[in-house]
Amino acid sequence: MEAIIQAKDLYKTYMMGKLTIEVLKNVNLLVRSGEFISIMGPSGSGKSTLLYLIGGLDKPTSGKIVIKGRDLSTMNDRDSSIMRRRDVGFIFQFYNLIPNLNVEENILLPVLLDNKKLKPYIKIMEKILKTVEFEGRRLHTPRELSAGEQQRVALARALISDPDIILADEPTGSLDTRTGTEVITLLQKINREQGKTIIMVTHSNEAARYAGRTIHLKDGIIFGL
Repeated sequence: MEAIIQAKDLYKTYMMGKLTIEVLKNVNLLVRSGEFISIMGPSGSGKSTLLYLIGGLDKPTSGKIVIKGRDLSTMNDRDSSIMRRRDVGFIFQFYNLIPNLNVEENILLPVLLDNKKLKPYIKIMEKILKTVEFEGRRLHTPRELSAGEQQRVALARALISDPDIILADEPTGSLDTRTGTEVITLLQKINREQGKTIIMVTHSNEAARYAGRTIHLKDGIIFGL
């Protein structure tokens, strides 16, 4: 399998007044196409920061991220936004659904933001809803859904543009054990059946077991490759 993501000599620091906080320190990571990787570590270890750098939601202090052969540091804001909409799907712990949009509208939002015609994506959405095992309540708003249902909608939204990469930040963190297991099983199914590359940040040893490889971060340093 070819490399789809590479982090090279990655550093990330933040300034708090005169104090420099090193969040990531010389991180190097290679992810091959079709892998399912979990990233684990204590709070403050840099897990989510690394995920956001990979997804282009933040920029490294030094080093670089290469996605599908493209160096993110060479992209302008427009190209970076297009890459995030088309090549990467995001799943967050608290779903990030738009409260006043219904299920269908939330799922199709990335298509609208990409200025694409909606009609061809209606059937795609229906197929995705079957994949994530959520075919009812499509006209309901997020506040009318359970936490597990909202996360399934978020997963469907992440898939609507058919990205090669799914980045999941604590996707089971706000769910009870049973619902969390259902969601993580869906991620594993999508990885195996569709060949999506998945990188998942998690505190859960149980969730990490569904991944093919686990990477550990501690004090901004990566180990356990």
